[in-house]
Amino acid sequence: MPGRIAGRFGRVEPRLRVLQLALGLLADLPRRNCSTIAEHAGDTSPDGLQHLLGQAKWDADLVRDDLRAFVLDHLADDQAVLVVDETGDLKKGTHTVGVQRQYTGTAGRIENAQVAVYLTYTSRHGHVGIDRALCLPESWTSDPQRCRRDGAPEDIGCATKPQLAAQMIERALDAGAPAAWAAGDEVYGDNPHLRTALEGRQFDYVLAISRTHRLPTPFGPQRADRLARRIPRLAWHKLSAGRGAKGHRWYDWTHLALAAPGPAGHQYLLTHRITRAPKRVDGLPVLPARVLQDA
Repeated sequence: MPGRIAGRFGRVEPRLRVLQLALGLLADLPRRNCSTIAEHAGDTSPDGLQHLLGQAKWDADLVRDDLRAFVLDHLADDQAVLVVDETGDLKKGTHTVGVQRQYTGTAGRIENAQVAVYLTYTSRHGHVGIDRALCLPESWTSDPQRCRRDGAPEDIGCATKPQLAAQMIERALDAGAPAAWAAGDEVYGDNPHLRTALEGRQFDYVLAISRTHRLPTPFGPQRADRLARRIPRLAWHKLSAGRGAKGHRWYDWTHLALAAPGPAGHQYLLTHRITRAPKRVDGLPVLPARVLQDA
């Protein structure tokens, strides 16, 4: 991989620094930041790595494309899944691009943080992140002077997490990434625009939705949790969701066809509940027919 991206750096110094960075990220360090990686590489200070990430001239998007090509060379599978999710990095100051007080799952509450959305290519051969997009809040996009001062692009607009997810999935598919469907939590499943974008590509998806999310039915929109409660007892099937620390994780599963199929195919409500507590319903994603047939 280092040889593949070497041409993206015009000088030898950043080429060596990015190799140090890659080896440090792969090393078994208790924490991974510029200071610990520089120490691991034998440097006396993190200045070189900080210069690479903050001031050196190189195109991160081209390196991203190189990484994606490398991953597809080794992990490509036509049954792969494109998984979207976000994570946050807690920050103390106000100058890190995109930082503001916002909810982050890292802390499980509202904190001063920088949040980004990531796309992972997951196949039977392994899983690797192949794309990323920083969530730039309106507090940044509406303040060109702040963007200019702290190095954020001044011409970038404010985009929601589902919008960023749609852009990254589009990039992966346009680059020829073989995959069967996309997956994400309710941040993405509750967003109709992301589902519309995926259906426009005729690309299947399994996206979690909130209990109160309203789904189309022949009798009009209905809440997902109310639909699940009406499913007959004999329609549930006990299946394992995979092995956990204490053995198989058993759930009762069922699916319910929604409105008549449209141009993008069928839609289903797939739901599961903990086997030992039949009245509790967990996880309510939307599942197209083709995914069900392959499952």
